Amino acid sequence: MHTRIAAYALIIRDDEILLSHWRRGTMHGWTLPGGGIEPGEDPADACVREVFEETGLHAALGRVLGVDSRILVREEPRPGEDAQLHTVRIVYAGSVTGGTLTPELDGSSDDAAWFPLAEVPELRKLSLVDAALAMAERDDRSPERA
Repeated sequence: MHTRIAAYALIIRDDEILLSHWRRGTMHGWTLPGGGIEPGEDPADACVREVFEETGLHAALGRVLGVDSRILVREEPRPGEDAQLHTVRIVYAGSVTGGTLTPELDGSSDDAAWFPLAEVPELRKLSLVDAALAMAERDDRSPERA
């Protein structure tokens, strides 16, 4: 089983969320901007880099909202890949500091867009979106925030 550690940003402005459209073969869905951490790379630096690569936007990160750890069974593993993947996803609160919304070219994502939060339940999305929104809701209710 392979382990993949990645960092993502939950970026909400007003009543909109920034999402990136992930695609691999016939599988696809909207997810948080972010991605894999390179060997030796700080998770926060990886997150800022990935947000820029996928959206063209510069991000500032706040606190870690949580970590989503799960074992997935890949529907379409690449030749030689184990079907099981342990994915560890660090989720930061984030904000946009500049840039122009521009989809990634030749990467794992093919679009980026702002969506009204009210539309998120109807989107075809990866589980990370709902997990991150739940993390943010718990964070808002934490005693430290009161």
